[in-house]
Amino acid sequence: MPPPAILPANSDGIASAARLIAEGQPVAMPTETVYGLAADATNGEAVARIYAAKGRPNFNPLIVHVATQAAAERIGVFDAAARALAEQHWPGPLTLVVPLRADAGIAALVTAGLATIALRVPAHPAMQALLAATGMPLAAPSANASGKISATRAGHVLASLGDRIALIIDGGPCERGIESTIVAATGGPLRLLRRGPIEVDAAEQASGPIEAPGQLASHYAPSKPLRLEAITAADDEFHIGFGTVTGDASLSLSGDPVEAAARLFDLLHQADASSAPSIAVAPVPGDGLAAAIRDRLKRAAAPK
Repeated sequence: MPPPAILPANSDGIASAARLIAEGQPVAMPTETVYGLAADATNGEAVARIYAAKGRPNFNPLIVHVATQAAAERIGVFDAAARALAEQHWPGPLTLVVPLRADAGIAALVTAGLATIALRVPAHPAMQALLAATGMPLAAPSANASGKISATRAGHVLASLGDRIALIIDGGPCERGIESTIVAATGGPLRLLRRGPIEVDAAEQASGPIEAPGQLASHYAPSKPLRLEAITAADDEFHIGFGTVTGDASLSLSGDPVEAAARLFDLLHQADASSAPSIAVAPVPGDGLAAAIRDRLKRAAAPK
């Protein structure tokens, strides 16, 4: 891919970004915290391209950006505590982790197969303009290569991601310069999952299962035994295929890791809900996204 275009955060730039988002491509966007790599949160393949651009990803949950609190409440379930925080701090650098609505239409890869979702209403005018132009929720982790320093200027994004993306919208330096505060409001006391620009009266969670970016890695695990590298399957196994191994359902018949990443959690859910008592998964060779898929499957298959 050629080097990305760098366009100003004006109407023409936002229109170009919206066209790429509609085509399923990620776009680097300024927010008030750090630059984010935004893609359509309802499109699993678009979200998979975020991970591909960032390089050797772990499929951790992503923050979904929406234009308003009302839009957030159409995706997640807000209790009184969550609603009070949203009313106090949105738009702004606060992310709320809340239960995911079953009919939200969010790609499973966004939530890493979890029953919760991380939501934020950004204050930056360029990100708000893109949300308005696309009319869809946007998943947007930090716009930097995996494990590298977060980007607070367009030049940082260019240096980190280079030719992995098609467009960077230059909105100047980020006002806050650090990632958003993340608070879980999933019933019971509020829990602070990540410190950030906003101080919230919540108990800090030092360990536990992953619920949001910036936490220790954990695994998504089905309830059934999971066997890996399975070219064939036993009669009592639901077989998830890949490439030439078709299985009962395939991550990607063409062997495309982007498609496979997009379908991974959906197929694990499908296998877990099937009548088969066990699950087998075909080999997924390759680097990058394929390696990330293998890592997630290895964690899912680990002894419980």
